[in-house]
Amino acid sequence: MNQLFRRKNYSETDTSTSLLRVLGVWDIVFFGIAAIIGAGSFSSLGEAVFRGGPGVILLYLICGFACGFTALCYAEFASRIPTAGSAYTYAYASFGELIAWVIGWALIMEYSFGNIYVAFSWSDYFTSFLERLGMHIPDYLTCSYTEARKAFQNGSENKELLNAWKSAPLIGSLKFIVDVPALVINGLITWLCYVGVKESKNFNNSLVILKLAVIVLVILVGFAYINTDNWTPVNPETQVASFMPNGFAGVMSAVSGVFFAYIGFDALSVLSEETKDPQKTLPKGMIISLVLCTVIYIALTLVLTGMVDYRKFDGIGDPLSFIFEKSNANVAWMELVVSFVAIVAITTVLLVFQMGQPRIWYAMSRDGLMPEKFKTVHKKYKTPSFATIITGIAVGVPILFTDKTFILDFTSIGTIFAFVLVCAGVLMLPAKQKIKGRFHLPYINGKFIFPVIFIGGLIGFYIWQPEFFSNLMDWSNPKEGEFRASIFVFILINLVLCIFTFIKNFSLIPLIGLSSCLYLLTGMSHENWFWFGLWFALGLVIYFCYGYKNSKLRKEEA
Repeated sequence: MNQLFRRKNYSETDTSTSLLRVLGVWDIVFFGIAAIIGAGSFSSLGEAVFRGGPGVILLYLICGFACGFTALCYAEFASRIPTAGSAYTYAYASFGELIAWVIGWALIMEYSFGNIYVAFSWSDYFTSFLERLGMHIPDYLTCSYTEARKAFQNGSENKELLNAWKSAPLIGSLKFIVDVPALVINGLITWLCYVGVKESKNFNNSLVILKLAVIVLVILVGFAYINTDNWTPVNPETQVASFMPNGFAGVMSAVSGVFFAYIGFDALSVLSEETKDPQKTLPKGMIISLVLCTVIYIALTLVLTGMVDYRKFDGIGDPLSFIFEKSNANVAWMELVVSFVAIVAITTVLLVFQMGQPRIWYAMSRDGLMPEKFKTVHKKYKTPSFATIITGIAVGVPILFTDKTFILDFTSIGTIFAFVLVCAGVLMLPAKQKIKGRFHLPYINGKFIFPVIFIGGLIGFYIWQPEFFSNLMDWSNPKEGEFRASIFVFILINLVLCIFTFIKNFSLIPLIGLSSCLYLLTGMSHENWFWFGLWFALGLVIYFCYGYKNSKLRKEEA
């Protein structure tokens, strides 16, 4: 059993790598903005607003808060372990091999499945942009088979999906429905990642500048069309005007859509071995990009919910162009500009995610947990070439048979879980010597502060929402039952953390990051947990059949 939790020791001073170190602080910031401001703002933001109403702003604050403390924990690990692998590498150092594999497997899910969603979003904006220019691609070539079938079976009002199902040609008895734009952009991004990080960096930075300029334009133009009554819509059931028309449970139900926006900053730590002076550069870049993106998301959400009633965002995959349509603000030139820049924005997200995945496989292969072929580095381009090609295939194939909603939830739960383990891992790290110029996570003894914050916060929430706590044990409620059960488990775990903190003098910053990320998991449904468990069961089978036998660390200690 001890062999499953053997830890790998990494040298803080060993920065040798076969990859090319070309990234500086602002390159990291731009990659962060590229990953965070993309599908989350141009696509999943619409679903989040529909579920949570204007109150979804609170969820962005909660997610930004949780990710801020998590980013500090990532920065601490990055300053100690300047190698590729992200949370996988960090878990190997703090928890041991089995948990490292679990995290690595979660990251495979995060990057590969995340990019499937992003590819679908890119396709939506690309086809709608062409439509506005008068060019039409047949509907059965712009969506997935699963989406079209579900729309037909469930009586959806989405005309494009229904038409795709009805007009699709038959191959035998099977309807030919495939999202061609999604497949094409996946192939192009895979090629760009294959030819080199330097080329990817220059391409990314130029697109990010354009994206930020248009987002600022959306905020400035949209501000003139805000109707403040939209921030307190009337609940049709209670006839009460509220900032949270669907209640706090409704706000939390949007956690997948909101958190999906933040998963990108995790990808930055994967670039450790291609970053100049990673102990100093990575922490700065991660924190700057996270702060900037949180401010942008809050401003965007205020504009969207102020311009248009939140209920109109049902099924809207292009919310930033939607608010300028004829039925809303009726600003035709903005609608066209946003549609074009959304294509640019989502392309940068694809680029960052597609760079992240091969480097996870590269790190796992170097440790013997994946086949050696995955650590192949191209002689000319100095990129993990084989892993990059496999990533393209891993993203491309599921595009043929899956749909956006499933992918969104599946990706978010895996990422939050990885964040939980990163924050918990920092609690287990030994103290280190302070070196000038490197990032150092400040130690604040949480012995008394954390219990006071948590229990005080619990009391404050009880005073604010007494009705919620009076029904906390009613788990049979079809609307809020799952959320109440999750909150009950969340409270129990945090009370245990309070006890251990009092005994062990845990550091406050990773504790708050851990508690915040655990809270985000309360918004996940039982279906999310089921597929999450199934994915990890498959991962454990692969580990015990291959990784455990071929682990380099196990062979060294044998």
